[in-house]
Amino acid sequence: MGSHNRSLRTVVMPEADTGRDDLAAALYQEYGRPLLAFVITLTAGDRLWAEDVVQETLIRAWRNADKLNREPEMLRAWLYTVARRIVIDGWRSRKARPQEVEEADADTVGVPDESDRTLAAMVVYEALRNLSPEQREAVLQTYIRDRTVNEVAQTLGIPPGTVKSRIYHAVRALRRALRDRG
Repeated sequence: MGSHNRSLRTVVMPEADTGRDDLAAALYQEYGRPLLAFVITLTAGDRLWAEDVVQETLIRAWRNADKLNREPEMLRAWLYTVARRIVIDGWRSRKARPQEVEEADADTVGVPDESDRTLAAMVVYEALRNLSPEQREAVLQTYIRDRTVNEVAQTLGIPPGTVKSRIYHAVRALRRALRDRG
């Protein structure tokens, strides 16, 4: 286990941007299963939602690669905290408005692997670039910087309802863009 942690530490703090892909793969390999098990309990057994939360957590780690602590226990704590916050936000969101339901096309359902996750992160990044600057800023402030709607509203000097509206419309636009990209 000790040698595995050393290699993970090397990947966690990459020298170049290309190390981010290695980071995503290493994090998924090292923490994917235990994180998924933890999140499944938080989502009341909703495995699909839990998988989405794990993916979002690893994307946030990928985006914050240069800020992550090198120690495996600190990294684990960071991942679990981020995942827990994503689930809490999800529960709050579900209480705030009805859940959207889309039928999954059985022919398009695939089995993701690590390369799919990395590719998905790149597709999300491209989709984010197509949002309006206001929507992109609201998404970055809430999802990437892990701030509450009220904190974002105060930072941007706009009402919380405007932040919620921007996030809502941005997420819908991202969904459409991601669906269009497959």
